[in-house]
Amino acid sequence: MDLLPIGTDAAPWAWLALCLAGVVAVLAVVLWSVKRHRDPRLSLQCDQPVETLLPSLAGLTHGTLLAGNAVTLYENGAFFEALFAAMAEARHTLHFETFLWKPGRLSQRTVQALTERARAGVTVRVLVDAQGAKLMHADERRQLQAAGCKVVRYHARRLRNLGVLNRRDHRKIAVVDGTVAFVGGHCIVDEWLGDGQDRHHYRDLGLRLTGPAVHGVQSAFGENWVAETGELFPGPGSFPDLPPVGDVAVHVARAKPERAAPAVKILHHLMLCLAKRRLWIQNPYFLPQEAAIAAFAVAVARGVDVRVMVPSAEVSDMPLVQHAAHHGFERLLKAGVRLFEYRRTLLHQKVLTVDGLWSGIGSSNFDDRSFEINDEITLGLHDPAVARQLEAIFERDMQECHEWTLADWQRRRGWQRLRDRACYQLKEQL
Repeated sequence: MDLLPIGTDAAPWAWLALCLAGVVAVLAVVLWSVKRHRDPRLSLQCDQPVETLLPSLAGLTHGTLLAGNAVTLYENGAFFEALFAAMAEARHTLHFETFLWKPGRLSQRTVQALTERARAGVTVRVLVDAQGAKLMHADERRQLQAAGCKVVRYHARRLRNLGVLNRRDHRKIAVVDGTVAFVGGHCIVDEWLGDGQDRHHYRDLGLRLTGPAVHGVQSAFGENWVAETGELFPGPGSFPDLPPVGDVAVHVARAKPERAAPAVKILHHLMLCLAKRRLWIQNPYFLPQEAAIAAFAVAVARGVDVRVMVPSAEVSDMPLVQHAAHHGFERLLKAGVRLFEYRRTLLHQKVLTVDGLWSGIGSSNFDDRSFEINDEITLGLHDPAVARQLEAIFERDMQECHEWTLADWQRRRGWQRLRDRACYQLKEQL
C-alpha cells in the first residue's frame, strides 16, 4: 500500500498530528518542570545540635519560632473529649477544618457541638475537603447551615478547580476564639473513637495548644478559607493578643509556595540530617524518597538510634500504601534502621522525636502526596518534657509491634516482592 506524502490530501491531518504531538510534548515538559522545582534534592551540611538551630528550623520552613506556649497531648478518643469541651467554651469564633468526615456517632456529636455554638451567636466556620468528606450526609450539612454555620468544601468538583482536584486539604485543625488550637491526625469517623483497642478503633494522637503559636494555626486555617471564600476575619475574636502561658517553643510548618519545596517536606528532611542521638518516627503511610533513605542511612552511620513504626498491611485502612512502603524496607534494614509494624489496629499518629528535645506532630504523612501535593500542617515543639512523653508512647506501642530483622525480611517470597514493587509505582497518588 502506497503512503501519501505530506503535501497531498493527507497533509492537513499529518500537520495536525504533528501539532498535537508538539503540544503534548510541551505540556509534559511543563509538568516535569513544575514537579522539579517543587521537588529539589535537598542537601544539608551542619554539625550543630538541634537546640541551637531552632530559629533556623522555623525560618527555613517559612515560619517563626514562638516561645511561651503550653501543650497537652491526647491519645485516641480522649482527643475529642478535650476538643468538644473547648468548643463549648467558644464565645467569638470557632474554626474547624478536617479531611475525612463520615456519618456516624462522631459526626452527629460534632454537628451538635458546632450548631450549639452557632445558635449561641458564635461565628462558626467549617472547612472540609470535598473528596475526603464526600460521604458526609447532605442533611447534616444543611443542619449546620440552618444553625448559622458557614460550611465550605475545599476544591469541590467544579470546572474552575479542574487543575487542583488532585490537591487535597489533609489538615485537621480546630481553633477556639483564636486562643486555643487543636492539631493532630484525628478525623470525623467513628473508628477514631475508643482507645485504639482493636481494628475498629484507630490509634492516634493530637494536641491542645495555647499561647502565641495559636496564631500560626489560625493562619493555616485562614489560608484555605480565604482561598475558597475570599472572606477575611481580622480582629481580636480571631487574633487576640496572646501572652506567654508556658515553656514550649513552637513553630508551625504548613506553607506550600507555588514554585518551591513545601515547608513540611523541608522540616522532615532537616530533622533526618540534624539528629545526633535518637530519631524515632511513628507514621501510618511511610514512603520515603531515595534521598530520605540515604539520609536515614547517614544518620545511623553517625550513631543515631533510628526507629520507624508503621501499621502492618493487615490492619491498615490502605494496605496498598503499606505494600508500597515495603519497597524500601530492605535498604533501610541494611542501613541499620529499626523497623516496627504495629499489629493491633491502624496506627495513624504522625509523630517524630529528635534527641529527646524536639518533636513534630501534625497531619503530614511521610510520603510524596503529603510532602508535595496535599495541604498539611506540622507543629515543631522544643520541649524535653513533651519529647519524653512521646518517646514513652513509642516504647509502649513497641509492645504491640513486630520488629523486622534483615534476615527475616530477605526470606519473604518472590511474589511478595513483586507486589511491593508494583504498589510502589503508584506512590505519588496513594
